[in-house]
Amino acid sequence: MRTAVLASAILLGVVASIAAQAGGPPANRVEVVRKEADRRVDVLVDGKPFTSYIWPTTLKKPVLFPIRTAKGTAVTRGFPLEPRAGERVDHPHHVGLWFNYGDVNGIDFWNNSDAIPAADKHKMGTVLHRAITVAKGGDDHGELGTSADWVMPDGSVSLKQNTSYTFRGDQATRTIDLVITLTAQDKRVSMTDNKEGVLGLRVTRALEEPSTKPEIFTDAAGRPTTVASMDNTGVNGVYLTSEGTKGAAVWGTRGRWCTLSGTVGAEPVSIAVLDHPQNPGHPTYWHARGYGLFAANPLGQKALSDGKDVLNFAIEPRQSATFRYRIIVATGTPSAADVESAWKAWSSRATEGSPESPRPAGR
Repeated sequence: MRTAVLASAILLGVVASIAAQAGGPPANRVEVVRKEADRRVDVLVDGKPFTSYIWPTTLKKPVLFPIRTAKGTAVTRGFPLEPRAGERVDHPHHVGLWFNYGDVNGIDFWNNSDAIPAADKHKMGTVLHRAITVAKGGDDHGELGTSADWVMPDGSVSLKQNTSYTFRGDQATRTIDLVITLTAQDKRVSMTDNKEGVLGLRVTRALEEPSTKPEIFTDAAGRPTTVASMDNTGVNGVYLTSEGTKGAAVWGTRGRWCTLSGTVGAEPVSIAVLDHPQNPGHPTYWHARGYGLFAANPLGQKALSDGKDVLNFAIEPRQSATFRYRIIVATGTPSAADVESAWKAWSSRATEGSPESPRPAGR
């Protein structure tokens, strides 16, 4: 993929669509369609489905699902909502793109799903969608604003979440900008270092790294999940970070950005996640697994660094923390220089109007 194509997405310049070249673009190139009765908001670019914000009753948090390339290829796993032949069925809490954490005043929001045994539900928190605050399309971009509550097992609200999504696309890229603000309520919210967090994406089987043996992974509470060795036909994903770290070695390392590249069917695909320098814990640690979990976790430093770094992040009562990310889904394989240029252009933009992120407790 040419550098100019990626740069266009980052610098917010819109590449003319095929319809525009024909002289007849729609009123809104990016459509944001509310379907609240169906518990979803659909996002389309040039009439093609891009993603949907959904909050079905079967999930314990709202997610973006599925996420597609400009050619329409799904880069997210189907399970558990839309299972596909040949894909893994582990970690039922890994759905689309989501944001939560494994230790919020001792409660686990990350691992919650309908698969949790009744005896463990008192340890689990739920992120409940509350409202759509903005939903509008446009020629350059579409906007979606949402509000949600982080609900503890006793029904109390520990955090209120306001999220701003901005969606863009051209002939080769799709882009999602997220600005997520968490506001503590009447109690201090401690988000003790935990490997389960915070911005997670579960990818389609082809973008996993080939696996030759079954593996067992445990969550922060020690619950095991066996991830089986499978047929590796067509499985070819490779991680790369801003620091030059590649493949399985990416897990537990830091970087300004990380890409996952491979071929899905006949389409070369790259997903880039960019971490903003104003985010707590920047540069983020990558909780990136070969079986398809692609997560940025700036808060789990002790768990991900084998004790070398410690953050123990906290939000004081009535105070806020803001997290900013950009996700680029591209047809093609950008070079490291392309992605670095993209990160510099995006991260250098002003961020007026957002609450300052608090310092970690004790610092």
